[in-house]
Amino acid sequence: MATMVENKNCYLVKPADKEPPQLYPHQTEALNALDSINRKDSFKTIVVLPTGGGKTLTAVYWLLKNAVDNGKNVLWLAHRSLLLEQAADTFIRNASTKIMVNHTGLKCRIVSGKHDSPVNIENDDNILICGKDSIARRPEQLDEWLKGEDIYFVIDEAHHAVARSYRKIIDHVFEHAGSVKMLGLTATPFRTNEKEKGALLKIFEDDICYSVDLNTLIKNTILAYPIPINCDTKQRFSGQLGVKDIKAIQNFDQLPTEIAEYIASNKERNAFIVKTYVESREKFGQTIVFAVNKDHAFALSGLFKKSGIAADYIVSDTRDGFTGITISDKENDRKIKQYKNGKLEVLINVNILTEGTDLPQTHTVFLARPTTSKVLMTQMVGRALRGEKAGGTKEAYIVSFIDDWDDKIAWESPEELDNGDPEWNDAPADYNHKQLHLISISLIEEFARIADDNVDTSAIENIPSIERIPIGMYVFETFRGSHQILVYNSNEEIYKNLIEDLPKIFDIFDVDDEEIPDQTMSDMVEYCRDQYFGGAESGIFPPFSIKDIIMLLQFYAEKASEPEFIKIDEIDRNKLDAATAAREIIEKDMRRSKESAFIQGLWDTEPILKIFYRSQLIFKKMIETELYRMQGDFETSEASPDVTHPKIDIAKLPLHEIKFIDPAYYSHLTETVYSAAKNEDGDYVCARCGEVFSDRRFLQIDHIKAMANGGLTVLDNLQVLCRKCNGEKGDKE
Repeated sequence: MATMVENKNCYLVKPADKEPPQLYPHQTEALNALDSINRKDSFKTIVVLPTGGGKTLTAVYWLLKNAVDNGKNVLWLAHRSLLLEQAADTFIRNASTKIMVNHTGLKCRIVSGKHDSPVNIENDDNILICGKDSIARRPEQLDEWLKGEDIYFVIDEAHHAVARSYRKIIDHVFEHAGSVKMLGLTATPFRTNEKEKGALLKIFEDDICYSVDLNTLIKNTILAYPIPINCDTKQRFSGQLGVKDIKAIQNFDQLPTEIAEYIASNKERNAFIVKTYVESREKFGQTIVFAVNKDHAFALSGLFKKSGIAADYIVSDTRDGFTGITISDKENDRKIKQYKNGKLEVLINVNILTEGTDLPQTHTVFLARPTTSKVLMTQMVGRALRGEKAGGTKEAYIVSFIDDWDDKIAWESPEELDNGDPEWNDAPADYNHKQLHLISISLIEEFARIADDNVDTSAIENIPSIERIPIGMYVFETFRGSHQILVYNSNEEIYKNLIEDLPKIFDIFDVDDEEIPDQTMSDMVEYCRDQYFGGAESGIFPPFSIKDIIMLLQFYAEKASEPEFIKIDEIDRNKLDAATAAREIIEKDMRRSKESAFIQGLWDTEPILKIFYRSQLIFKKMIETELYRMQGDFETSEASPDVTHPKIDIAKLPLHEIKFIDPAYYSHLTETVYSAAKNEDGDYVCARCGEVFSDRRFLQIDHIKAMANGGLTVLDNLQVLCRKCNGEKGDKE
């Protein structure tokens, strides 16, 4: 067994003697703007480059020249492993002697649950690319690296920065570094909610230093021109939907298991999807298919292959049987490489190719799974939007497979990409229509819940009708989906007080992350019910809704701001029905100038619009466009720097890495640890709870002292835990 092995998560890079990558005009403009603000001793600013605008490459180019080459350290923070790897790859491939004229090398390290541990950070690391969760748990592990240094601090997907976990890291960096220059990167910094915008601007005090709109990139052929196509599957799936199913889909973008399985196994629908591609094979070209679940991906892959199409599938959530850790699937990587090399015509995937992977040769996306999430829709569609100048195509086909849901679900649709002005559109015309549509669904569920709870329904009849009509609703979006909380005269003050107290509640429960642990969420919900709604038997109409409070708490965890409240009494629904205005724009094939005049005319002649939308800017954005972020950047230069990896003691690596580096040693470790966990009867005993198991299916090998605390992967520091205990233990011990 080799005791010292290469640390594949740390890179020693010698710049290549080649020209730097050629930048587009908008990227050069961004660099100039950054050069200008860099004259300040410290700054907190944002660069906005939408939908494939090359934000990672732009930032990396600038940092190599202005930070690394001047002996300054870079801390890059992101929330997903793929984004970390993409950033590291961009730094490595673009290390050029034409950019770095003063320094002959750099040292870059990726830190996350899937990469290196924070305890392995060394003072001579020039660039740390870190997962948010790894640093938020122990920001003090950055202290030695930060001490007295001038830091360039990048937050990828900067709209996440309002979450308490990000703010905790930001405060810690500014407290311990010598000086800090903070750069946020995003495709869409602000939503229409002014409170969310205000929260973000409190962090990035210098506001946006550069932004470019999506239309400019499309006109310059940097992005492809989107062509949406609707295909009616003639399949009906609403028959099995109950009220609770409807709300679960709308709020969490999750199909009930039974319905997902029904869609995945629907032979007619699957055959129709494959037939649609086969009949237009030459037109569609290389295509990414978004499937409902793993079974759906398997079924579609088989049908494509039977039709003579070179197809394969990739799926997420591959877990190591011993450690229980989700790991990078080498099979997925191999198939993605085949697709990049043109050996696959169709790549079917589940929950992988939504952000962080750039496949510019993609000409078409098939949306074979429905979604209520605007963010997910833009991520899926964005896989095909690389334009000719970015190594992609002139136009991109967005093929939606439309099922019959009896209009019970407000699914997102790529048709919101108006052909006259192909810019991302979360048309609040349609947005507003969805809210009004959901009022009736929410009311039905509330009355159904009263009946389910065996409450005397005569109480409803005794309430004046006006009191049974909502006076407004809180409307907000989390990373799980959109949500609405209906507000009545009876609970208006309750929600006002609860929302005002959210900062205090999060302090009480010591929550500072975007994800609230299940038990903590349960405790917080119970606290809210008892403190604000009068307990379980309050008799308030409508009754306390656990889902509403969960979504409200989740929203605050992510955004650290109050949700937007929209009054809906005294609203003339006909005049506010955005579908009417949208249809007129499409039917008359309005060009940009005519569309703007049309919207201005509505604003000038309908006073009620001013009451509802409050500003013309919001109204215009709601009808025209709301840009939503997507990952992905252009291919960088072909420069090939010399890359080596420093040696590391194999004991400092997690089990899942040792498995690939030294399979024999991995087998020795796991078999020895499992043998030690056996009792006299030959059964396995959990080292934490003492529960006995006859086989290993529900067991995992765990570090007694967590690696994040300096624990090593050696026999004396390994134990066998049941999955429940391992999940509860985490890495705090």
